[in-house]
Amino acid sequence: MRILVVEDEAAIAREVAAALREVGYVVDVTDNGEDAWFLADTENLDAMVLDLGLPRLDGLTVLRRIRAGGSTLPVIVLTARGNWMERVEGIDAGADDYLPKPFQMEELVARLGAVLRRTGGHASPLIEVGRLTLETRRRTASIDGRSIDLSALEFRLVRYLAHHRGRVVSQVELSEHVYETDREPDSNALEVLIGRIRRKIGPDLITTRRGQGYLMEG
Repeated sequence: MRILVVEDEAAIAREVAAALREVGYVVDVTDNGEDAWFLADTENLDAMVLDLGLPRLDGLTVLRRIRAGGSTLPVIVLTARGNWMERVEGIDAGADDYLPKPFQMEELVARLGAVLRRTGGHASPLIEVGRLTLETRRRTASIDGRSIDLSALEFRLVRYLAHHRGRVVSQVELSEHVYETDREPDSNALEVLIGRIRRKIGPDLITTRRGQGYLMEG
């Protein structure tokens, strides 16, 4: 999952990005509203964590422009503690959730996970695809109840395909949501990674659609 963090306080931005990467998200960071609006319009994102007090373009304007363009990108807004009017405006502008500052990183991670599950049609942190079960909160996986050991990168890929089960995901899209943007994979790195995962979860759960991408379906 690829998350955009929009926060102009550098220390907070670093902490949020580190916390999200720690639990397996690919994270992009920007510190102003203009870049946030541009990235939301041009990049393939799964969610946005958006501070409202931003330079160049305030967060509410960014959110309104995103929604006016028809985007359903999940957005969690960060607001000043006690500013209930700001929270109401954020929700009215199309925010999926809000979190007042200061906040605990664990709560942000939990709220982001819940928003992503809801938008993906999953009411529970458990995702089941055929014989495979993923516990997204704890980042564990099992086949027929038997625990399997997936690396952070492997779990990230399996989670993305499971989240989009029943849809063919192109190699480009999968690479964007599995690898950090400053670490471009080798041309065959994704195929090698898929092969390693198949040896752990079985050869049939992930199907290769030649010339199109990869498909997971139960």
